[in-house]
Amino acid sequence: MSAQDSVAHPRFAEALRALGLDVEVRRFPDATRTAAEAAAAIGCDISEIVKSLVFEADGVPVIVLMDGSSRVDVERVRHELGAEKVKRAGAELVRETTGYAIGGVPPFGHVRRTRVLADRALLDHDVVWAAAGTPHTVFPLDPKTLIGHAGGALVDVRERTA
Repeated sequence: MSAQDSVAHPRFAEALRALGLDVEVRRFPDATRTAAEAAAAIGCDISEIVKSLVFEADGVPVIVLMDGSSRVDVERVRHELGAEKVKRAGAELVRETTGYAIGGVPPFGHVRRTRVLADRALLDHDVVWAAAGTPHTVFPLDPKTLIGHAGGALVDVRERTA
């Protein structure tokens, strides 16, 4: 059993194995549910954190990968998907779709195949950090590889700053 198996959520550890990824999964004693908490624990910039957020677009789950310093512009997501209505998914739908609880959702390794939108700003970094299936665990990966394994379509869906 590798170190990643002992700290990553078992489903996520299996996803890493299936993809042939050997990444360092770090566990923290305190939860890193928010991007700010994760960045502080890792010692990186908040924009290097990947948030895996679940939305409902006309009742269908969709995952948006967003950097930790930005917010998702729901209207841009709606336009990107051609949906009538987009809203944040509730905790039950998040767990049903991904198999993980809010605060620990990784960018891939979900129980259901779900459409993924990845904000282009993630590519601004050499390495990004994402949840490894629990609120206490994270892993680093280059953003192109991460987005590729997530099956993410590159889009611009972050809120514009004034």
